[in-house]
Amino acid sequence: MLGHRGCRLLVTYPEVAEMQARAIFEAALKVGAATGAPVTPEIMVPLVASRAELDFVKARIDAVAEAVMKDASIQIDYTVGTMIELPRAALRAGEIAETAAFFSFGTNDLTQTTFGISRDDSAGFLAQYQAAGIFAEDPFVSLDQEGVGELVQLAAERGRATRNGIKLGICGEHGGDPASIDFCERVGLDYVSCSPFRVPIARLAAARAALAARAG
Repeated sequence: MLGHRGCRLLVTYPEVAEMQARAIFEAALKVGAATGAPVTPEIMVPLVASRAELDFVKARIDAVAEAVMKDASIQIDYTVGTMIELPRAALRAGEIAETAAFFSFGTNDLTQTTFGISRDDSAGFLAQYQAAGIFAEDPFVSLDQEGVGELVQLAAERGRATRNGIKLGICGEHGGDPASIDFCERVGLDYVSCSPFRVPIARLAAARAALAARAG
């Protein structure tokens, strides 16, 4: 999680970002031509801790987009956003939103970096934490609303203050947890994303949360 990955890899090896962006844009043009329906890619840069990182990677993406569209003589719309997975990114969300068109909160990794707990070995001791009453819930199953949730809410507020109407959502297993979905509704996020097998539960929980918000 804390290694040479995400946007760090793209800063060190920009050609990786360029290759992936080219594949996305060329695929979008191909599908649009085949179906007659324009495709609007949303490109998400992971593990950003500062606006400078996002600016660096986005410049490469924009350059590739311009080249691909020039070669094809076709213009397509696209957006570039980021995944908020680090506490620093949440704190600097207002600044990051100057570049990012959307935020997706990577709650799995944001939980890891906030607690300093790795999901790789947490199963070996979190049960004892729950048994001792230290944790009411496994924070990787149900979102820690007091800590991680406060970072999400803070980032949402700061992002909106910079970019009115910025698209906000979460990506992670918390997106299939009813209590976490209820929190997302109260914070005003636009969507949740989760594993396919949890989608039916997520849809039901989202509907209930939305109805409760309207009633209350």
